[in-house]
Amino acid sequence: MVFSSSAFLFAFLPAFCAVYFAMPWRPAKNVVLLLFSLLFYAWGEPVYVWLMVASICLNWLFAFIIGKCGGGKTAPKRFWLVAALAANLLVLGFYKYQGFLAENVNRALGEEFIAELNLALPIGISFFTLQAITYVVDVYRGEVKVQKNPLYLGMYIAMFPQLVAGPIVRYADIEHEIDNRRATLEGFAQGLRLFCVGLGKKVLLANTAGVLADSLLPREAAEIGFVGCFSGVAAYTFQIYFDFSGYSDMAIGLGKMMGFEYPRNFNYPYTSKSATEFWRRWHMSLGGFFRDYVYIPLGGNRVSTPRFVANTMIVWGLTGIWHGAAWNFLLWGLYWGVLILLEKFFVMRVLDRLPRFVSHIWCIVLFFFGWLLFAVTGLSNVGEWFCAMFGAYGWLGTSTLWELQSWSYVSLVPVFVVGSLPWAPWLRKKIQAWAEGDPHRAIVAAPQKGNAAVPPCQVVCEGPVPAGRARAVTAVNVLADVALLAVFVLSCMSVVSSSYNPFIYFQF
Repeated sequence: MVFSSSAFLFAFLPAFCAVYFAMPWRPAKNVVLLLFSLLFYAWGEPVYVWLMVASICLNWLFAFIIGKCGGGKTAPKRFWLVAALAANLLVLGFYKYQGFLAENVNRALGEEFIAELNLALPIGISFFTLQAITYVVDVYRGEVKVQKNPLYLGMYIAMFPQLVAGPIVRYADIEHEIDNRRATLEGFAQGLRLFCVGLGKKVLLANTAGVLADSLLPREAAEIGFVGCFSGVAAYTFQIYFDFSGYSDMAIGLGKMMGFEYPRNFNYPYTSKSATEFWRRWHMSLGGFFRDYVYIPLGGNRVSTPRFVANTMIVWGLTGIWHGAAWNFLLWGLYWGVLILLEKFFVMRVLDRLPRFVSHIWCIVLFFFGWLLFAVTGLSNVGEWFCAMFGAYGWLGTSTLWELQSWSYVSLVPVFVVGSLPWAPWLRKKIQAWAEGDPHRAIVAAPQKGNAAVPPCQVVCEGPVPAGRARAVTAVNVLADVALLAVFVLSCMSVVSSSYNPFIYFQF
C-alpha cells in the first residue's frame, strides 16, 4: 500500500484515524498503531509480514539481553551486539543481495556455482532494518533504555508512516513520545498540511515528471541523442526529488498528526553549492545514520589522511550499495565519495574565491551526472549515456519520435524548478518579518525549527503584531489552506483517474 493510492486515502487512513483517536488511553493507541501498521505492510507484502514480525522479536530479544549484561562495554555486551548486527545484516543481505552476488560469482567462474533464488525484495526492508540496528546499538551505548514491552518496540519498527520509505527514525527520537506524546488539534492540522504538500509533490509533480523519464531512460542513447538524454535525466532529477521528498513530507505529516516528531529528511537539496552541502540536505536521515553508526565508529576525520580517505570511501561505497544491488549504485556512491574528497582537499578552496553562482553551477553539474549514473542500469548503457551527454550521437540521435511525447512537458519545467526552490518558506519569513515590524530579520530558507519539519506555507508570528497586520496574516494563512485543499482535491482526482503511480524508493 502507498500513501498516494485510493485504498489508503479513502479506506485505510479514515479507518485508522477513527479507531486510533477513539481510544482514550495511550497504551491502547499504541496497540492500534501496531496492528494497523502490520495490516498496512501485509496489504502489499502478505508473504513477508512474518519477516517483519521476526525482525521485531529478534531485535527485542537481543536488546533485552544486552540490557541485562549491565553497564559498560563488556565482552558479553559486545558479543550480543555483534550477534544482533550480524543477524540483521544477514537477513538484509540474503533478500537484497543474494541474486547480485550469485550472478557475479557465476559470471566470474563461468559456471553456476551459486544458485540464483530470484527472491522478491521485501518492501522497506532496508529502512526497517536500519531502524532496528539504531535501537540495538543505542541500547548497547546506553543512550536509550531497553523497551521491555515487545509490542511497543514492534510499533516503533513497524510504524506505517515511515515503514516502507523512511525517514529513518531512531528510537531515541521517539523514545519519550511512545509513552508521553500528546496529539493536539494544532499538531493534527500541521500534520495534515504537510501531508497535503507531500501528496501534491508525489502525485502532481513526481508522477508527471516520471512519465517523461520513463519514456526516455529505457531508450538507447544513440536513438535519442544529446537532447533526449538530457531531457530524460532532467526529468528523472525532478521525479526522484518530488517522489521521495513528497513521501517524506507525507510520513512526517502523518506522524505529527499522532503526536510524533519525525526528523526532517529534505532541505531543498537542489539549492546546494557543493557536493558536501547537497548531502547535508538530501535524505538527511540516511546521512545521519551512516555518520553516527559507520563513519564515526571508524574514526571519522580524527585520523590520518590515508585513513580519513579510506573511511570516506567505505561510507560512500556502503551508501551506494544500500540503494540497490547493482554495480551502477556502487559506482554512484563512490562517485560522490570522490567528489566530496576533492572538495575537501582542493575544489572548495577555489570555489570559495569565486561568485556564488559558480558554486551552484558546479553542484548542478554534479548531481545531474550523479542521477544519470543512478538511473541508467548496466555499465555499458551508462557509458553510452555519458558519451551522448558530450555529443557523441548528435543533438537528436537517429530518431526524433520521442519529441512528440516530450513537447507537452516543456511548459511544466518552470513548475518543477519552482517546486524545488525554497520560495514558500522565504515568503513566509518575509510576511512574518513584515507583520512583526522587523524588516532586518534574517531570511532563513529552511522551514524548520531545529530539525522538525513545519508546513512551509503557514505564517506563525512570534512577537507582537498590530491588529491590521494580524488580520492580513490570517488572510494569508486562509488562502494558503485553500490552496492546499485544492492541491489535495486535484491529487485525489489524479489518483482515482490514473493507473500510473510508481514510487522509486520502493526498490531500496
